[in-house]
Amino acid sequence: MPLEHAEEARARWLERFPQGFEERTHGRELELAAYTEADPPPGALVERVDSAWEERWRDFHRPVLVGPFWIGPPWEQPPLGVMPVVIDPGGAFGTGAHATTQLCIELVAEQEQVSLLDAGCGSGAIAVAAALLGFSPVVAVDVDPAAVDATERNAAANGVAVDVRQLDLATAALPSAELVVANISLELIEVLLPRLAAPVVIASGYLEHDEPRLGRYRRRERGLRGGWAADVFVRAQ
Repeated sequence: MPLEHAEEARARWLERFPQGFEERTHGRELELAAYTEADPPPGALVERVDSAWEERWRDFHRPVLVGPFWIGPPWEQPPLGVMPVVIDPGGAFGTGAHATTQLCIELVAEQEQVSLLDAGCGSGAIAVAAALLGFSPVVAVDVDPAAVDATERNAAANGVAVDVRQLDLATAALPSAELVVANISLELIEVLLPRLAAPVVIASGYLEHDEPRLGRYRRRERGLRGGWAADVFVRAQ
């Protein structure tokens, strides 16, 4: 597809393949590739791959520097002088490399260290980073049992306390917190915001031209990266 449509395509594929996908640039064209047993998107080229495709994501899990952190896999060595966050996503979404994750972590690092809820925690990168920064208590929730497992393992690997729970953000009673971080999707953000009472919400998972319906919240700050947006919302008094 043409590069000018890349961000919209990434957003669609992120919804369809939340565990991740590969991308390659060929001149002014972008190629997206996902490994799945599900039905492919319309018009997609389908190829059979060898039985080791489940492990190929490791080739694309590269360390990144985000705010005060080095975020990378357990098989990489962090450099001196940075705070390491070791993330092995397993079957969950999120290695720390995506722009929305990076934006959320940078915005969290700017906030007062209070109680924090990571709503839709994926691999737990945001929750672990928050706990390392001194936020307490940190609660992480996700509907996906693979995300719950990955977050528990990553919290233990980084030596931090994170209360991890499996629940549906759209229907379940949510743990209270003074700061909520939700790196999910535009649609789920708009379902979630009316259900929250937190004074501050950091939201992401949508493109920079998207404008979430805020209800009782107003935008205080916005960060942009690679066509994606992350917002700091404050609750109106």
